[in-house]
Amino acid sequence: MKRTLLGAALAAALLALAAPTAGAGAGPAPASAPASVPGVTPAAAPATALADSWNPPLSTRGRYVVDADGKRFKLKSGNWQGAQGSWNGSGDLADPANHHDGEKSDQLPLATLLADFHALGLNSLRLPFSNEMLHDQRPVPDAAVAANPQLRGRTPLQIFDAVIAATTADGFAVVLNNHTNTSRWCCGLDGNERWNTSQSTAQWETDWLFLAKRYKDNKRVVGADLYNEVRRTVMDDANWGSGDDHDWWAASRRLGDRLLTEANPDLLIIVEGINWQGIPADGLFHWRPTLEPARTLSHTLVNADKLVYSAHFYGYTGPSHTGATGTGETHDWRYQELSRDELFATLRRQAFFVAADTGQHYTAPVWISEFGIGADETNPQGRAWFGNFVDRLAADDADFAYWPLVGFTGHGRWKLLDYDTQGRRSGVLDGGDWRTPDWQRLVAAPATTGTVPVADHWDQLALDHADAVESLRARAAGDWDPGARKGVCPDGQRLTGLAHRDGRGLCTDTTARGLTAATGAFTTVTDERYVKDGDWASGYTKLQCPQGQFAIGYSLRGQAVSALLCAPASHALPVTGRTLWFDRADNRPAGNPGGDFAAGAYKGQCAPTEYLAGVAFTAAWAKGKTPDALLCRTL
Repeated sequence: MKRTLLGAALAAALLALAAPTAGAGAGPAPASAPASVPGVTPAAAPATALADSWNPPLSTRGRYVVDADGKRFKLKSGNWQGAQGSWNGSGDLADPANHHDGEKSDQLPLATLLADFHALGLNSLRLPFSNEMLHDQRPVPDAAVAANPQLRGRTPLQIFDAVIAATTADGFAVVLNNHTNTSRWCCGLDGNERWNTSQSTAQWETDWLFLAKRYKDNKRVVGADLYNEVRRTVMDDANWGSGDDHDWWAASRRLGDRLLTEANPDLLIIVEGINWQGIPADGLFHWRPTLEPARTLSHTLVNADKLVYSAHFYGYTGPSHTGATGTGETHDWRYQELSRDELFATLRRQAFFVAADTGQHYTAPVWISEFGIGADETNPQGRAWFGNFVDRLAADDADFAYWPLVGFTGHGRWKLLDYDTQGRRSGVLDGGDWRTPDWQRLVAAPATTGTVPVADHWDQLALDHADAVESLRARAAGDWDPGARKGVCPDGQRLTGLAHRDGRGLCTDTTARGLTAATGAFTTVTDERYVKDGDWASGYTKLQCPQGQFAIGYSLRGQAVSALLCAPASHALPVTGRTLWFDRADNRPAGNPGGDFAAGAYKGQCAPTEYLAGVAFTAAWAKGKTPDALLCRTL
């Protein structure tokens, strides 16, 4: 897969991101993290300026990440890797020859690195870690932290704590990235292909909940990047929505909700697309899905303002090319072999559409959380790709994170900052690095700044295999239709559309924010008792909200409608409306608001200026009680 060329980023040379050794202990370290690092003094002026420039926590408004004041916070990030491990998977763990690029224990003072991160123009860091690292109870060797003696005697996780405390004290936002299950170099057929390849899904969730709670009080720990480069194992693909144990869409949605409800409601939930499916051989199906599946099946969380999507791009890989050379190489195009226009169209199709297409159920910020190239790259195609890719990032005002930030001379050339054993620096901040103009152009690119207007929400409900109850109020009230599959819009939104089959729905708050009353019970409707003002679907069974309420959820048994869930409105609602039929064709507003929320199925959707007050169905032969009509009333 990727990183066959990636350089440096030593576990110990990242100074505090010491990788665990073999035979790690069985349990996590105590669930507390220090607020400061003894012996490390932040670089005063840059740190103060960065800290004063934004207020945590972060959330989203449409395609933008914003701070607590609603001001744009563009993620200008770097990957400070090491805690996920550098071992190649065989040989003596203590021998640098068995680590990626011969990584070893070169070191620098932590404060030196933080000062250089400021000089790069960064405001945030992506910190990869392995699940194995969390459970290693043994202190790291003194030699691994010789340049930072205040870290002696600490476990890998305690050193991770120290790095987070120091970086956030310097004003940086930190995103935690679950990179691997085991502590070794990523990413291929290495036992780390999925979140549950070398561990259970339950253990993955438990580790994340532990880590999110550990840093809950540090508001500059802003995000949880749930898993890195989900990809095929030897025998099986991860999928997006199949409902099995390899369903990345379902696993990430479930964990995202658990983190927000059980651990830390302030975190951004960052979901990377699938990195690879299929067998990479000519004539056999294979591709790099990235975020394309989100176009038809997106994530809806209990807090609609916490989702960020992410994707990775390297020039030597491609939309259907693993990046291999020789054995395992196919005859598919690499990204660097595409023309500039072809590259831009491919990037838009694979990932950038998520942020570019406003007002869709999948609209969200897209963080390009890995991209990079070597300072020793001589291939003109590779160099051209990097310049073109930077142009695309700049033109789209995209959030980004370069891979990797830092390493040491003689151990690869991909890092932005390169240090020799005497601590002398080279790289994009110094002369002679061909990437410098591109990097400077990227960090200085024009960007949206200041207060971002609140965006309308459009969120998809998918009851394909399980409940999608995304309302905290509905969750707190208990199971409102036992035995049925249930979907409920996030609090503050209303149900506005349903599919004729397969259980998809669409939620929004457009034109009517604050529609839900702050108090009052929700009403579960299972019969026609509230149909009191005319037969709006003659011959059909009608579930209708009580007057003064509107639909926020629905339930199904198989394909059949079971119940409607209604919420009290904050003000009187008009009762004038219309019947909207969609049993034989789509019936949706012009302009495609919210996007195609049920691809391949007929869909009914009220206008943006209407609320959904009822649904009609019939048990007639071959109809199956599926949704056939909506009662749409004027807001």
